[in-house]
Amino acid sequence: MKAPTPGTTDAPTTSLPPLPRLPTGPTGLGTTSLRLAPEREPEVGAEAEHSPPAPPSSPPSSPQLAPSSQRIKGLYCPPPVRDDRALADEINVRLVEWAEKEVDLYPDTDLRDALVAFDAGRSVVLCHPDAPTVDHLMAAARLLAGENAVDDYFCEAEYGGTAHRRGAALALAQSAIDPAHNVPRYEADWRTGMDSHPALRSMRSAMEYFRALATPAQAHRFRHDIVNLYLGYNAEGDCISQERTPAVWEYLVQRQFNSFRPCLTITDAIGGYELPAALFAEPAVQRAVALSSNASTICNDLYSLRKEQAGGRFHYSLPTAIAAEEDCSIEDAFQKAIEVHNDLVHAFERQAAELSATGPLLARFMTGLSNWLAGNHEWHAGNVGTRYATSP
Repeated sequence: MKAPTPGTTDAPTTSLPPLPRLPTGPTGLGTTSLRLAPEREPEVGAEAEHSPPAPPSSPPSSPQLAPSSQRIKGLYCPPPVRDDRALADEINVRLVEWAEKEVDLYPDTDLRDALVAFDAGRSVVLCHPDAPTVDHLMAAARLLAGENAVDDYFCEAEYGGTAHRRGAALALAQSAIDPAHNVPRYEADWRTGMDSHPALRSMRSAMEYFRALATPAQAHRFRHDIVNLYLGYNAEGDCISQERTPAVWEYLVQRQFNSFRPCLTITDAIGGYELPAALFAEPAVQRAVALSSNASTICNDLYSLRKEQAGGRFHYSLPTAIAAEEDCSIEDAFQKAIEVHNDLVHAFERQAAELSATGPLLARFMTGLSNWLAGNHEWHAGNVGTRYATSP
């Protein structure tokens, strides 16, 4: 399937709403199996399938889930535009084939099973409903798998990652997408080094695939966001090596770097158009990107809490940082973290509404960020019981 010419900035064929709410239907693949967004967004903590927030007397050991739902009660997020299981499965099959045959990403059978269980296909299908081709969705899926491989191999102890070597390893990972330019002898050594590790091979391959459909400015934007992600990884490694829980404000600074931002900022490239670099760099646009990525990452904190607690190793997240700073129970801290998440989502929606009113291109990009925010929440909720757990 041939991808359209990258970098087009044509307005979408259907009119866009002035507010950054989800459109009534996507323009991308899988439109025959949509789950349409309601015309009116639910109030905070009162989505149709949610029960009211748990009362203060709830046991501190188990944040509650809505009955017959895996969503966290009271966690506000707009609903996703589509959830196409068949398309997600197709992406997963192609992703595993790439991982096995092209980059030998996870040679161990158990690790291959973990890649399948990760369900990256559903993630990108949920988060990019405007992707015009399977190739665009595959670009997002490869980058997602590559980013997770870097995290696994260089940051997670069970894969051999160590805090005292993390910085050097991440510098090499950055060079997989931001190539070294050197004299021939040492450039050849660098290429050999890139071929020697599965995480480096996967990021290099994923970036090459992405560059084929993105503009140079979009590729540069992604590189910039990834190096910031690695800065966040290093900050986390520093705290973990010291077993130090940072203050809440410091934690939120870390999380703005150690976040899903690289996934969100490629929303235009995966959608088959370009938000020009000068417009993307505008402070108001940067604020919208930061707010949406921060909210998406706090969502991960909330859904990951019980899994991390069950791991038996030192970890920290927004709920544990709040609990330490305010000397409160983890249940109370969990509820406070939900409030932070919801405030971030509403701040993003206000910022996106203002930007959307300025023109169709920014409205399209803001809708893309909103779609990613919604799809990310749905993906996390769908993985409760496998990858994530919000109750013991």
